[in-house]
Amino acid sequence: MRLPTEVRPLLKRPLGELFTSTAAAVEHIQRLRPIRLIAVGDVVAAELLAAGLKPDLMVVDFKVKRAPAGDETRGAIDAYKIHAVRVRNPAGTVTPELYNAFESIRLPAKIIVEGEEDLATLPAVLTAPIGSVIAYGQPNEGMVLVEVTKRKKREFQKLLKLFK
Repeated sequence: MRLPTEVRPLLKRPLGELFTSTAAAVEHIQRLRPIRLIAVGDVVAAELLAAGLKPDLMVVDFKVKRAPAGDETRGAIDAYKIHAVRVRNPAGTVTPELYNAFESIRLPAKIIVEGEEDLATLPAVLTAPIGSVIAYGQPNEGMVLVEVTKRKKREFQKLLKLFK
């Protein structure tokens, strides 16, 4: 499924609660005690690991703002020794391969995306159990936390229906 140009502005805004401080986001996650913690994006994954949190699932592409991830970020992700699966997902899309990885992977795990993981928050929310938290980066602003509820799942289903 491809993200149409006219839908892009809807996904530019935070789809959950924006935290401008990693420490505040980590504190909020700890307060929530999610049944599953999913990190989407290299910087978010590395920041959560550095804070002592161990995401149940990480979705990474070893890129930050479309440039190769720095050694520190990549090193943190590589050092977290968990099951990994590779999937292809071109920019601006959510492929069946990516979506299915969320549904079938055994946890804890990393989904390593060849292409881009920017839209992986959508299948993350749709496939995660109620009570999970999805963390992703909002470029130049901070970390967004999406608490998975029935209402959030409905909101994300509506967004995915806008794809072609």
